[in-house]
Amino acid sequence: MRKHKGVSYAKWGYIFILPFFVVYILFTLVPQLTTFYNAFFENYRSGLKQIGPNFVGLDNFVKLFTPDKSGNIGMLKYFGNTVILWVLGAVPQIVIALLLAVFFTSYRLNIKGQRFFKTVIYMPNLIMASAFSMLFFTLFSPVGPVNQVLLSSGLTEKAIDFLGIRISVRLLISLMNFLMWFGNTTILLMAGIQGIDQCMFEAAEIDGASSLQTFFRVTLPLLAPILVYTVITAMIGGLQMFDVPQVLTNGKGTPDRTSFTMVMYLNNYLGTSKNYGMAGAISVVLFIVSASLSLVVYRMLSKPYKN
Repeated sequence: MRKHKGVSYAKWGYIFILPFFVVYILFTLVPQLTTFYNAFFENYRSGLKQIGPNFVGLDNFVKLFTPDKSGNIGMLKYFGNTVILWVLGAVPQIVIALLLAVFFTSYRLNIKGQRFFKTVIYMPNLIMASAFSMLFFTLFSPVGPVNQVLLSSGLTEKAIDFLGIRISVRLLISLMNFLMWFGNTTILLMAGIQGIDQCMFEAAEIDGASSLQTFFRVTLPLLAPILVYTVITAMIGGLQMFDVPQVLTNGKGTPDRTSFTMVMYLNNYLGTSKNYGMAGAISVVLFIVSASLSLVVYRMLSKPYKN
């Protein structure tokens, strides 16, 4: 009898995932390794003259944490700005997204038209950050609609410079990040809740559990993996915040660079000087900080729900 040759499904699986690894290696892994490499070299442009690349070891990292003439360490200041902006936008984003996700997926309420609500809350995420920033810049400028309403209603005697006050600039940046991303977070959390076996909620109801008890004893523990994922990705995105403050403050981080972020600081070295060494050092520090904080957040949020 003739033996039929079997189909090697594993081989075809490797073939199908090969393009991903090729793209990842060429456009992610190689640039990452190059960044780490550049961090240990002096490599920049001074006018028309190219300096380096010359190996300088850890000198670039030492310069990052060396105080300037005024005694400030730029790296720490801009990292603090970034964390503040992230917390102001991410904490409300996650809390409200979680509440909306529970509200829309509640089998007791049985809300209709979930697809419509998903579309509406996701729409701000489709708007480019630069366009969103220009919209807020126009709205809150000294001659913008917000000031005109305040002046015409008599609530203020002169125009308020929203873009010149530290707290207002930070709140505007945080508000924009919240509006752009809370819809995406809500949909992720809704998907996580809908993946929980409905029998768990029915059992809790039979046992007489209240809505709060069901939320804290059933929903949160089973939603922990998705919640950890959303918090970590939101944190990484927050540490890489660039486009919104860049456009809103015209790259200056006004006032007095209190809205100047880590990536804006990095971008300064990639401007006219093309200082790949210092930019690489900032990227390495940002990578280490992001990885460390992600590990801390993972352990903190996962530990209470582990068996």
